[in-house]
Amino acid sequence: MPLLKTVQPQDVTASRTDPLDETTIEQARAIMNDVRGRGEAAVREHAERLGDIQPGGTLTIDIPELNAALERLEPTQRAHLQTAADDIRAFAEGQRRALHDFEMPVPGAPGSRMGHELAPVERAGCYAPGGRYPLPSSVLMTAVTARAAGVERVWLASPRPTDVTLAAAAIAGVGGLLAIGGAQAIAAMVYGCGPIEPVDAVVGPGNRWVTAAKQLVAGRVAIDMLAGPSEVLVIADETADAATLAADLLAQAEHDDDAACYLVTTSHELIERVNAELEAQLNDLPTADTARNALNNSFAVACDSIDDAIAVSDQLAPEHLEIQTRDARGVASRCKHYGAVFIGEGAAEAVGDYGIGPNHTLPTGGTARSSAGLSVMTFLRMRTFLDIPEPAERSVYERTAALARMEGLEAHARSAERRLK
Repeated sequence: MPLLKTVQPQDVTASRTDPLDETTIEQARAIMNDVRGRGEAAVREHAERLGDIQPGGTLTIDIPELNAALERLEPTQRAHLQTAADDIRAFAEGQRRALHDFEMPVPGAPGSRMGHELAPVERAGCYAPGGRYPLPSSVLMTAVTARAAGVERVWLASPRPTDVTLAAAAIAGVGGLLAIGGAQAIAAMVYGCGPIEPVDAVVGPGNRWVTAAKQLVAGRVAIDMLAGPSEVLVIADETADAATLAADLLAQAEHDDDAACYLVTTSHELIERVNAELEAQLNDLPTADTARNALNNSFAVACDSIDDAIAVSDQLAPEHLEIQTRDARGVASRCKHYGAVFIGEGAAEAVGDYGIGPNHTLPTGGTARSSAGLSVMTFLRMRTFLDIPEPAERSVYERTAALARMEGLEAHARSAERRLK
């Protein structure tokens, strides 16, 4: 059996399942409520119970310890982390410069103005998974972006951090690291714990308990998204290289057993060649077991035209979209729904994962139809203002009063009429 089964375009259905099950939500809720009620003692209890730290172990790691880890790091590794951080920062700062405050005159009020200003949240909590692999890239993507947005105080949470995670935190400019994970880490940052003041935003990918905790506090604080299993979709035609496509699909498949990879192509022969390459490349891949499991969730789609391929992609609204076709830029310009697009053979999605600039924290599970990935905008608030130093023309207040009375709000009407002259 081929690793990538082939389906027809009409058989592709977009999954819009809820990212969480009720059991996980209730387990996370119990931890969150406990931390909210008992504070640091509850954080420590859950962290020890779940194996984040040893009994009596350190919950937080301060800046001098982060800097020491950076000094211990092998110079080449340190240079790579610094370059990635510089590139992420440059892109995020470019995004921030593209966002402007604005103002305009108030109709009927000469000399007055109204508009908006963009202001960062004061405190942010960033989460970077620990798990099977340290993810310094997630440290940089979240914390560097927060700092570029102008956030004053940034805390990072990451369970069982390695030196490379601590070093990335130092480079990113965080105020300290919370060495635990799960719902207890989100609760500690949202409600406060020891030196951690309650944050205004929580971002970053994590396991299902992290995601559930973020869902439970959304509204109390800003969150980036509820991220599910990662995914990539590649639109390719007969000009694409099968070995490169297989490598790109496996780069996604090794993330997680639940990851998904989709090849959408106008070439039936290409599907056969990619399947052969997948088998060959899996032979010496250290993460082959995980990748094979992920390929069980994956498929290829045989399309009659690029138009059909684009329609399939838009239906699935993938987290990552690669375009490897002739006129790749033209094809990309016609795609409507994706988290991030990678255009041309040189634009490997893996390059985007490791800090070439754009952020890798992206919407999954079809939510790219309605939401965007993490950026400086995640940490910004648009605050409006109305500046009328002297009473405006009578019509402004008369209209306000009339509308207020349509809603039965007499005090509103009288407040406006107090300005009538």
